[in-house]
Amino acid sequence: MNLFTPAELGPIGLKSRIVMAPMTRCRAPGNLANELMAEYYGQRSGAGLIITEGTSPSPNGLGYARIPAIHSPEQTASWRLVTDAVHARGGTIFVQVMHCGRVGSVLNLPPGVELVAPSVVALSGMMWTDSRGEQPHDLPREMTTDDIGRAVGEYVQAARNARAAGFDGVELHGANGYLITQFLDPGSNRRDDEYGGDAGRRNRFALEVAREVAEAIGPERVGIRLSPYGVFNDMSGAYEGIEAQYGELATALGRLGLAYVHLVDHSSMGAPKPEASTVALISANFRAAGGGAVILSGGYDRERAEADLQSGAADLIAFGRPFIANPDLPGRLSSGAPLATPDQTTFYSPGPAGYTDYPESPTGQCRRDRKV
Repeated sequence: MNLFTPAELGPIGLKSRIVMAPMTRCRAPGNLANELMAEYYGQRSGAGLIITEGTSPSPNGLGYARIPAIHSPEQTASWRLVTDAVHARGGTIFVQVMHCGRVGSVLNLPPGVELVAPSVVALSGMMWTDSRGEQPHDLPREMTTDDIGRAVGEYVQAARNARAAGFDGVELHGANGYLITQFLDPGSNRRDDEYGGDAGRRNRFALEVAREVAEAIGPERVGIRLSPYGVFNDMSGAYEGIEAQYGELATALGRLGLAYVHLVDHSSMGAPKPEASTVALISANFRAAGGGAVILSGGYDRERAEADLQSGAADLIAFGRPFIANPDLPGRLSSGAPLATPDQTTFYSPGPAGYTDYPESPTGQCRRDRKV
């Protein structure tokens, strides 16, 4: 087995074990998918599996400027451009469903909509808004149990909308400090009810979302992304009991029969490295309980990816930033062609620059109009 070996993801056949990781790109004015996004994802259809950028299931989940959503009929219809473009080139695509929770500014939300979170704990730092530039994160309102029930329902409807829009499945974003992670982490979840306190109660929201979404569209069409030890968006990193908590969570997710668990390692970008024992425990518990594939992501090159596939640590390997400047990344990895370097100044800017204008030929150059 290697990166280029076909794989099975439940009922879905994948052309390789190369996954395009979800990456926020902020090219969705009005929170709608569009022709530019269809071009971008279509260019990268050589991946075995594409996971889209985080896409909001709710008006109050739109924390960032220009991120897409999938909670309204218009938004759902707009994604057909993307799924059709990917499928026309033989690709497979899941949408990542991401509720930002406390990560955001009300200036990025529709009028009259508020930020919500497990607890009234503000996020440090600033958030970009198109109307007023950098602004402090707004203080969220603590979710009531009714709010939590509605949020679960929004994830479910987003998943149904995703299938109607032609997506092959959905990934629940339970990583990187967004709403599901905010419930998992004791630093952001200070509740004393059935959704907070000990690890089992902090896991409850994630499991309710996963269970209800799996029942709605089939567990074989559902994956989840997790980031134990992550510190992005003010998460706690290492805390007492984290390994046991995630081990129990993985067992419960595996019992649901989910298609995959996707584990994040951002140490290549300076974040703390997840404990190897925790990653191994999550993977083992998820598989043993009936879960599907394990996807590992974070700073991979071909050599390291092949090693983790050969050892059985992973079934699929996700690549993030290399896909930005190398739309034909699988071909370059296969041939050994040099990889282009992405332009970080255009990661989140609107328009095609640094988005759809990277060449597909393995020249080792970045965009034709600049040097690297």
